[in-house]
Amino acid sequence: MIARLLGPLEAVNAALDSPPTPHRRRAMLDVVAVLLTRCAETGRTFWGWTEEEWFHLLGRTQAEFRRHAPAWAGDEVRPYLAAHAYLLGGFNEFHRLGSFQRLTLAWRIFGRDHVNGEVARLRTVLGAWGYRLGRDEDTLLPMVACQLFLLNRSPHLEDLDTTLFDRVRRDGLLEGSRLNTLHAMQRAVAELGFCDPPRPGTGRHSARASGGAPIWEQWADRWHTTSTLSPRVRGSVRSNLLKVGRWIAAEQPDAADPADWTRQTCASWIAALDRMKVGDYVQRTIGLGDRLGKPLEAPSKAGQITALRTFFRDCQEWELLPRRFDPVRALAIPRSITALLGPDPRVIADEVWAKLLWAGLNLEPADLPQARSGHFYPFELVRAVTLTWLFSGQRSNEIARLKVGCIRWQHDGTPIDGDSQQVLARDAVCLLDVPTHKTGTAFTKPVDPILGQAVDA
Repeated sequence: MIARLLGPLEAVNAALDSPPTPHRRRAMLDVVAVLLTRCAETGRTFWGWTEEEWFHLLGRTQAEFRRHAPAWAGDEVRPYLAAHAYLLGGFNEFHRLGSFQRLTLAWRIFGRDHVNGEVARLRTVLGAWGYRLGRDEDTLLPMVACQLFLLNRSPHLEDLDTTLFDRVRRDGLLEGSRLNTLHAMQRAVAELGFCDPPRPGTGRHSARASGGAPIWEQWADRWHTTSTLSPRVRGSVRSNLLKVGRWIAAEQPDAADPADWTRQTCASWIAALDRMKVGDYVQRTIGLGDRLGKPLEAPSKAGQITALRTFFRDCQEWELLPRRFDPVRALAIPRSITALLGPDPRVIADEVWAKLLWAGLNLEPADLPQARSGHFYPFELVRAVTLTWLFSGQRSNEIARLKVGCIRWQHDGTPIDGDSQQVLARDAVCLLDVPTHKTGTAFTKPVDPILGQAVDA
């Protein structure tokens, strides 16, 4: 009977890709002893154990393993025990084992050279796209790849199909930055022709908002499909309208139909909004953190009033609703709120700003990340954008709209070339032409010559 138990255990130890050092040989023999001891305790052979029994023996952490294992079993026993659980018991719940070394386990089971070769194939594809995962010093890609190899019970990229990637996301087997790595890995496997590419926007968009009075939600959707505003603005207005719908369902059920709204209803909503707190009448409170329960800030109140005013103004203009009140007057932002609106600039400490200036003025090509194919953007462009952000005093959206040729040089009203060697050029004024932007028309402003030289380059 003992020989029948020892046969599979010794076969696993012989097949593992592990250096034959005395220390590791002792660990593998201790694994055999641990399994035989547990068989004696339970009165059942290890090939009849359930997945939960293997998990109980391995433990969620190293400390939990020590509590269940014999006192003489060292810390080096658990990784080899995981290999036996995988090969003899079909155990595959490695996502439940905490910070477990999946790469080392995959090396031992599938062979170090083969695993490294498959990871190198992925790095070649990702490195050509500029992914940091394509660099040899990255550790995330091997860890995620090995977890998929173990889960799929195959070390071949050819066996990684779309169903496996979907299963990992559906069952929550990876989280955080590992999910981003999974997305990149699936893109690479799809590029090699072994699976479908990941769906656009995987894990980035939440479910479509809903809730509140049904007839109000129907009107919100009708406005959303009719409006010609940008998709982002329409989505924001719809979310605010649904918040109004939840308030209606709770406080004003008789006003569920927008056609029944009056000036009194508008006044009631604005009064309720002025007293609302963060988290009131929202669909989800995840992500609000310590802001939950605090009073709404003035910009939030103004945005929600503006959304409701836009809804009624458009529906009346489209003759979908009767003109029972003037939205511009009935849903005007109260002076108590407008008085609190204004710029809220971020204060940057002098020493921090000095470091930013030094870094921008001394920017070198070696400071930029690059793929194996080189820099993604020309260094001159990166330097120009950096100095524009530091010296132009413009918003990011205004910087993004700048065109080639936006820099002009002139002296006493006379245009000159920026690279002119004339004496007058040394005292020339550098002008930056800013095109039409979100809050105003096009204009020209003087800027530091350092900025002009960088943009000209």
